Amino acid sequence: MNWAREKEEKINLQTPHSGYHWESYYRRFFEGWYFRVTLPKTQENFAFMYSIEDPQGCQVYSGGGAQILAPNDDYFCRTFPNVNNFWAWRNDLGLGHWRNTFLSIKPRYLKPQDFDNYIEEGYQVTANLHQGKLYDPATGYYYKWQYHIKPVYGWGNLGFPQQATAGYLSFLPIFEPGWQVLMARGLASGWIEWKGKLYEFENSPAYGEKNWGGAFPERWFWINCNAFEGASDLSLTAVGGRRKVLGFTESVGLIGVHYQGIFYEFVPWNCHIRWEVSPWGNWLMNAQNKEWEIVLRGTTLRQGTLLRAPTQRGLDFCCRETLKGDLFLQLRSRVSSEVIIEANSSLAGLEVGGNCWEDIWKI
Repeated sequence: MNWAREKEEKINLQTPHSGYHWESYYRRFFEGWYFRVTLPKTQENFAFMYSIEDPQGCQVYSGGGAQILAPNDDYFCRTFPNVNNFWAWRNDLGLGHWRNTFLSIKPRYLKPQDFDNYIEEGYQVTANLHQGKLYDPATGYYYKWQYHIKPVYGWGNLGFPQQATAGYLSFLPIFEPGWQVLMARGLASGWIEWKGKLYEFENSPAYGEKNWGGAFPERWFWINCNAFEGASDLSLTAVGGRRKVLGFTESVGLIGVHYQGIFYEFVPWNCHIRWEVSPWGNWLMNAQNKEWEIVLRGTTLRQGTLLRAPTQRGLDFCCRETLKGDLFLQLRSRVSSEVIIEANSSLAGLEVGGNCWEDIWKI
């Protein structure tokens, strides 16, 4: 594949909101990114979560963070106190943060070899590259990773402009927070070194999304998977949450499925969405519009891992996630009753977060 073709694919698959959102506001602000790679051969996952808070600096919660959710729901977090060592592109997916470096230049994207040579701790991400190294003072390990990504699905039908996940109104500052799936499916090739073990992979499923605003929702759940048994082309992201809209709160859900080049979208403006989600262990969603209906069932007996997320009190433990959840998906035509796809996975991402999770959340 030549460079011109790669550039064309990048343009076609880049979603709205791929660029950095901060506009030098002197108000509470965060932007966060989530990147996941699944290793079906070893039945493992890695998720990398990056955030920047109050980038103007000199605020109580100014700073950055990098979190890793690793095999067996293992977890690591490293903070980046200096916001001036963060960089991000305004119009494309590109960001990075240096914690320790031999360089005296303004932080920016580096060629992979230069990053490896001159950055002691940090990370950098684009639509096609993910690279980083972090030191764990508790164990003495360096966690390192470098892999290239070929995007397959953004958020929308192939060959058409990609969509804003939360709809066209997401371009207006009325929702809190904003949310965008950057890449529903990609193919990742490279390596990750974790606690002395080297994980090498080729064309493994990859995923990316982001949030931005003042803080995460009051309450939410999340289901994600692009490694289904016998359905290598299938990708799913589903979410429900209580978000702020012009000072009010509303419960809203969404399901997006990519399969064989087609995007099946279930959103509040085209269907009815229902869910019944436990404080932990069980996720049930169903939705239907004029053409399609979908059922999702996620379960886990694993304890999951507590993760940090940007809150009004800064980066704080407020959600629980596993990357080895069990998931059943069925997509059916309402016109012909034909089952379009029925699939299972034991490598699903399942999460709950926020407050008020004493009882089952049912809508």
